Amino acid sequence: MLSVRTPTSAEERSEAEGQKATRTYQNQLRRIENPKPLLADYPEFFEPIIEQTHFEAPAIVVDEDADLEVRAWRFSYNARGIIEMPNHLKASRTAMIMVHPWGIDDGQGWNTPEPAGVADFCTVEKNHLAARHTRTVIRPFINSLRDDVALVMYSLPGSRDPIRHKLYRSFTHQPTAEERKQGAAELQAKLAAFDYRGEPLPSQLTLSEDHPVGDYFRQFPGLDAGAKYNNDGFWSLPIPVTTDIDVHPTDVVIYDGEGYAPLREFLIEQGVRHILLTGYATDMCFCRTTAGYENLSKDFNVFLVGDASLATFPANTSPRFAVNAAISFASLNQLITQVSWVRQKAEEQ
Repeated sequence: MLSVRTPTSAEERSEAEGQKATRTYQNQLRRIENPKPLLADYPEFFEPIIEQTHFEAPAIVVDEDADLEVRAWRFSYNARGIIEMPNHLKASRTAMIMVHPWGIDDGQGWNTPEPAGVADFCTVEKNHLAARHTRTVIRPFINSLRDDVALVMYSLPGSRDPIRHKLYRSFTHQPTAEERKQGAAELQAKLAAFDYRGEPLPSQLTLSEDHPVGDYFRQFPGLDAGAKYNNDGFWSLPIPVTTDIDVHPTDVVIYDGEGYAPLREFLIEQGVRHILLTGYATDMCFCRTTAGYENLSKDFNVFLVGDASLATFPANTSPRFAVNAAISFASLNQLITQVSWVRQKAEEQ
């Protein structure tokens, strides 16, 4: 049986929100001399952010009995630089969410279609690189805090299907051990039965005399993830959480198809106020899907864990510069942290 907080009525919640306490924030910026590069701990995956001017500002989030220190930063053109600030969070009011940890090319059976199919980071080699990032950065980060935070959650495409309903805890159901075992067997059979072969690249194109470039790209676009190359039914398969993450029975899966409102309500019912956001891809799903920061930041204190995310990186063998650019742009209106800046208070003693 799920353990959840008793939800308040819409009227009670609206009244409580109208009576929220406020405080006066002293927006005083103190220049930091000789600032260090940001997000420099994992150079294989992230090109460090280097900006000449950094400022220190007071804490924004200050929870009573805080036990989680989360230093963060944002960029302001008006302030002419990066603004760093400490934050003091209550871990039990914090959720860790990983956006789209797709189990692709990881041995579970959901594979990139050949010879020209695309999924996730769009090539098998790039999917394996992202998996290495998950194992190196995200998995140990989640495991270091999972016993203290309110929730560990993963978002996946689609809606809750019968197989994943048995495999993963959702907002309304926590599977038994027997259900999980049955779901795992059904997942293996379902994924193994699919034909991961689509059409090859076109060998001939028809180009007009006056507009051949447009004709070329219409017939041979840079990204086509449809049935032509992936085979019909590929995106209807139950996408699992990657095996590069240690999924615990209490971890919760978010389904994009259900929309943002149920996620918001579930987090509020669980007493969550803060989000540590990780996952993929920084320039796409990480910002714009159901559990992306464009939704979550409307209702919660969101911290993007910059080095625990990767952007898509077309025409490159490394995501370093792509994720740097995506995080830098997000920092105009979001707070950015990094794995080494999220520390349990006891670690400082």
